[in-house]
Amino acid sequence: MPLIIITGIPCSGKTTRTAELKEYFKNKAGKNVDVINEIDVVIKAGYNKNIFYADSKKEKSVRSDIKSAAQRMLNTNNVLIIDGSNYIKGYRYEIYCMTKLYKTPQCTIHCDIPVEHAWLWNERRPECEQYNREIFDALVMRYETPDSKNRWDAPLFALSAEDELQFDEIYRSLYEVKAPKPNLSTQCPPLSSTNYLYELDSVTQEVVNAILSAKKLGIESEFKIPGYNLTVQNPCTASQLMRLRRQFLTYSKMQQIEVNQIATLFVQYLNKSL
Repeated sequence: MPLIIITGIPCSGKTTRTAELKEYFKNKAGKNVDVINEIDVVIKAGYNKNIFYADSKKEKSVRSDIKSAAQRMLNTNNVLIIDGSNYIKGYRYEIYCMTKLYKTPQCTIHCDIPVEHAWLWNERRPECEQYNREIFDALVMRYETPDSKNRWDAPLFALSAEDELQFDEIYRSLYEVKAPKPNLSTQCPPLSSTNYLYELDSVTQEVVNAILSAKKLGIESEFKIPGYNLTVQNPCTASQLMRLRRQFLTYSKMQQIEVNQIATLFVQYLNKSL
């Protein structure tokens, strides 16, 4: 699902903006919307937020839980909103890499209000929901403001307390753009089991041996591989076969194709390459 990251200092209106976005995408854009709220995760983990934000180990654990939940929910159609401080740019970058891996667009909403304004909003909350001054100031000091020049923060929508959300632009940034392409840094090569490597080596060698045996019988093209009902259409030399087999093995070790598709894909590769 397209991802919206909400970020800002404490009491900057993040949850209010989240509610506005959820209402728009659900009722006007017809999308299902899921929300991961940082404070809800903190409470579920059994922490008081003032105690929680004073302990870096607790913070790290909850950030990991949020990222894991986001990973489970990501798809290409519905909207996921992460409502939290998201104050560490390295953490926002990790989420960006995750959305690239799943080929899902994202955008960042920065609730940008003055510190004094945020503190006033904090004091208006019920006492049990307030940040104490020490934690509030610490979170403000730690906050790493998003920058539209950073690819992991873009597209960036910065909003003051008086600004209205740019719903149409946010929608376009999520649904009218090409999905990002994952790069090597965001992909995990599949784990190759010993059995898979054995089958890959065995099946491709069997195909090569069948082709070489047919050549010895004077059959140069359009012959079937015994046991597979596959046809090799083009003549080739033994050296060409060895070279193409090595190339196919290298590719297949990275992609880990289905075992029952090895012979079919190898013959298709030979027919296309020769």
